[in-house]
Amino acid sequence: MSFNILLVDDEPQILDILSSYLKNEGFHVLTTDNGREAISLALSYPVGLVVLDLMLPDLSGEEVCKEIRKESRVPILMLTAKSRESDRIHGLAIGADDYIVKPFSPRELVARVRAIMRRTGDYENLSDYIGIGDLTIWLESKSVKKRGEPIELTPNEYRLLVTMARYPGRIWSREDLITEVLGIEFKGTDRTIDTHIKNLRQKIEDDTRQPVYVKTVYGLGYRFDDPAKQRG
Repeated sequence: MSFNILLVDDEPQILDILSSYLKNEGFHVLTTDNGREAISLALSYPVGLVVLDLMLPDLSGEEVCKEIRKESRVPILMLTAKSRESDRIHGLAIGADDYIVKPFSPRELVARVRAIMRRTGDYENLSDYIGIGDLTIWLESKSVKKRGEPIELTPNEYRLLVTMARYPGRIWSREDLITEVLGIEFKGTDRTIDTHIKNLRQKIEDDTRQPVYVKTVYGLGYRFDDPAKQRG
């Protein structure tokens, strides 16, 4: 499971640097360079925190903050070049949880992120979902979304996905998956798992010929991967 941070800035270099630092700290990072997509992502994904630049090409950071606040209480850390006290007060007044003035060090940003999370208790609030790549698995409702859109899975497909997604990188034999998904008393062939894997891939992969989530480990079984880690 990972803590999703939405990083919003129209400067590619800043996005790259901050994403790298946050990923190294174990966070899953979503990025966008415009306000409208930021609003959509913040409201359709289980985002734990938004790092929001005030100067965006389409909407101002203030407008984005206000729109998010209409539907969500997700913590928001604002980035700005404005250093006046009145600007900081205004940012906090419209719903930001903290304010950091450019230029700043990536280490300071990470420290601010952790401080907000400790203060709001959001580490504990994320135990009801698994977020990997474009997939979000809601454990309480047993539902799955990809890029915010619902995916209809059978009960066995859902159990298979959850079983593997809880442990990214682990290699599962067919026998292990049968025990976890179908039960120890299952009497069918172990190739039944292959069928479920095939059906699951058709629903969660963009290209089943080159899957990024469910990988075949030849001679051993299957492994569930995090696409973000594959990209480094």
